[in-house]
Amino acid sequence: MKTQFPEHFLWGGATAANQIEGSHISDNKGLSTSDIQPFGSFGALHPRQEGDFNIKDVAIDFYHRFKEDIALFAEMGFTCLRISIAWSRIFPHGDDAQPNEAGLAFYDQVFAEMKKHHITPLVTLSHYELPLHLAEHYQGWSDRRLIGFFEKYAETVFQRYGHFVKHWLTFNEINITLHHPFTGSGLPDDCSEQTRYQAIHHQLVASAKAVKLCHEIIPDGQIGNMLLGAMMYPLTCHPDDMMKTLQQNREWLMFGDVQARGYYPSYMTRKLKELGVTLEITEEDKEALKATIDFISFSYYMTGCASADPSQQDKANGNMLQMVANPHLDASEWGWQIDPTGLRYLLNFLYDRYQMPLFIVENGLGAVDTVTASGEIEDDYRIQYLNDHLVQVGEAIEDGVDLMGYTSWGPIDLVSASTAQMSKRYGFIYVDRDDEGNGSLKRTRKKSFYWYKEVIASRGASLKKPGRF
Repeated sequence: MKTQFPEHFLWGGATAANQIEGSHISDNKGLSTSDIQPFGSFGALHPRQEGDFNIKDVAIDFYHRFKEDIALFAEMGFTCLRISIAWSRIFPHGDDAQPNEAGLAFYDQVFAEMKKHHITPLVTLSHYELPLHLAEHYQGWSDRRLIGFFEKYAETVFQRYGHFVKHWLTFNEINITLHHPFTGSGLPDDCSEQTRYQAIHHQLVASAKAVKLCHEIIPDGQIGNMLLGAMMYPLTCHPDDMMKTLQQNREWLMFGDVQARGYYPSYMTRKLKELGVTLEITEEDKEALKATIDFISFSYYMTGCASADPSQQDKANGNMLQMVANPHLDASEWGWQIDPTGLRYLLNFLYDRYQMPLFIVENGLGAVDTVTASGEIEDDYRIQYLNDHLVQVGEAIEDGVDLMGYTSWGPIDLVSASTAQMSKRYGFIYVDRDDEGNGSLKRTRKKSFYWYKEVIASRGASLKKPGRF
């Protein structure tokens, strides 16, 4: 079925401050947890030592080149750009009495440039980083005081930018603390389950408080959550595999359930009991959680399988998770299995569950790109990947899913969150920089740049049936 996407549909791309900005200590910015992960999120237990190279210190230098980059996004026809604000640019230590004006002024300029090009900002408050001081001196989100620090930060940026920024997200892939506590919450990766889930609870309360503030300060604003969409299929139709799949999907759906419904789902009572976890939940917490989100946003890169059989050892890596491999799917160069139909499935699943507007805020293919002798990048593999996924998005819209928009991950090459590589490229725009930090940082349009421009201009009418490239 050929679908033309709705006129109001938001088209664009998604980025994160710590993966594009660079200038990691410029203009009074404080260090963040990301700044001491020179090997990416997988290297959390091998923190940066003095003198260590971290490619994110410069990243792609968006801090100085944002006008050029935003102009390129506008040339593609973007109507939306997802960025994150670096918390430690605004409050360098996280617990500062006053915000850093230089940091606030930087995002003033970024949003002004987006306004100039008629691009709607979608802004994430915390994207895989928090001020390092909060991790070192408060043990990250395990400390209840971080709720107040985050509330103050959210209030500051809502008041500063609310006249233009109307679309917000609280925590990027909030469920990542289940798998990488340091990346998600500033905790040691070997922390106890008690510490992990108490930190998660504090984040959920902080998120709800930010939602309430957004509705008060920006009455015409909308604020959503952001999930790592880790949809699992049963490896077989054995009842034990079905039950295992239900349980594994609930691990990440719990975050959506709390943020969309305003309370913990009943299945968490047994889960926490079996883990030996007793959460400290105050009456004020319960009241705070009632401030629910306006829409559900999520990342989607792959699906996985679940099996109750411990002998199933064939694993598939993906977006900082390990899952049982699906024997029916191909995989990317980094082992991420490719499942366009899974995106349609997930969209329908989430809409059936929540009956709330959805927003795909990450989806893309990490691949090695080769520059030809004439300076061109023929990335047909990326075009095929995105085309096939967007065809399934169109099918979901025809299914009746209320979808706000689509922002592909990494519209410009950026530093990989998981591995701190430049060679794992996602962008429509090539950035001349390698994994050792060499290169001119010159921007070059890839073949996919012109393809995505046509997709946006035609509102999806130019998409081809899968396998037709």
